[in-house]
Amino acid sequence: MKKLSLLSLLISFAIAVSAQQTKTYAEKLGWPKGARVLILHVDDAGMSHDSNEGVEEAIGEGVSTSTSVMMPCSWVPEIVKYIKEHPNTDAGLHLTLTSEWDNYRWGPLAGKSVVPGLVDKQGCLYSSVAGVYFNATADEVDKEMRAQLDRALNMGFKPTHLDSHMGTLFAKDAFMEKYLKLGIEKQIPVMFPGGDDLFYRSEAKAAAIAELKKQGKYKEGMEITEAPALGKAKAVGEMLWKNGLPVLDDLHNSSYDWNMPDVDNKTDKEIQKWYTDHYIESIGRLSPGLTMVIMHCTNPSDSFKYICKEGKKRKGDLLAMTDPRLKEFLKKNGFILTTWREVMERRIKVGNLE
Repeated sequence: MKKLSLLSLLISFAIAVSAQQTKTYAEKLGWPKGARVLILHVDDAGMSHDSNEGVEEAIGEGVSTSTSVMMPCSWVPEIVKYIKEHPNTDAGLHLTLTSEWDNYRWGPLAGKSVVPGLVDKQGCLYSSVAGVYFNATADEVDKEMRAQLDRALNMGFKPTHLDSHMGTLFAKDAFMEKYLKLGIEKQIPVMFPGGDDLFYRSEAKAAAIAELKKQGKYKEGMEITEAPALGKAKAVGEMLWKNGLPVLDDLHNSSYDWNMPDVDNKTDKEIQKWYTDHYIESIGRLSPGLTMVIMHCTNPSDSFKYICKEGKKRKGDLLAMTDPRLKEFLKKNGFILTTWREVMERRIKVGNLE
């Protein structure tokens, strides 16, 4: 029994040492062990004037640190002008392969003749990820991504990173490979959670259970299968790191699924409290490492309802990011705020030492 106990202790010690030796990507980038480092990121810049206002306010007056631009959309010149006038703005490309709204739509920058598999009967990008999945080829996806990057560079806008509108580039391995390859080739960081993804996995499981309950199919204790992509996350992360790019430890992409009851009839003050409470609770659950928190800050005018019905939801994100209570929470709990620009600068500095 004594030998068995000693063996158990040695195994436990070895596991503990191994865990201690495993570094997060935040540590590899030079932040202290145990640091919780956040990129507070606003999607959909350039989609509309209201979206641009939300981005500018969330970053200029709030705690948000990053944004990304939808290059095929109509209000891109306005946000690019802002980025040029505020050169410290951390702005990437929100690579856009879908056009999801009913009455406000956009087409591919590469042109229908070049990427016919990305175009629907209206001559616009498909409204759903499924439309892209079943109709587009990986080569067409690659051509459109490069056309969007080319427009940005021609406008004098050098993106700090690449990410994916509606997650379309993660829908199929062949699409994701083109996305990762473009980032490596151009040495532009790509949004990819290649660490332990503890928060993202937890949220994905909770969402799957909620959907099963909604369908009346959930049974207590039943096994919830993870998405196949999560099984490859660490290997892809290691590959990106070896190719000179920074990698996220985790991803917080939950706020778009939050549904405040009767939000359309609530005051801004009530919406702000509800959204700030949710951000404080969820960010508080993040583990050490580099995490990107995705949101959609918008300052919706009366006309925004003609684009979509989610103006109040998007305003909730904006109100939370500009809430002094959230700022105080982040400071009090030692969160470190960063940008994709700083993350890449740190990756270059580290080189191949890690």
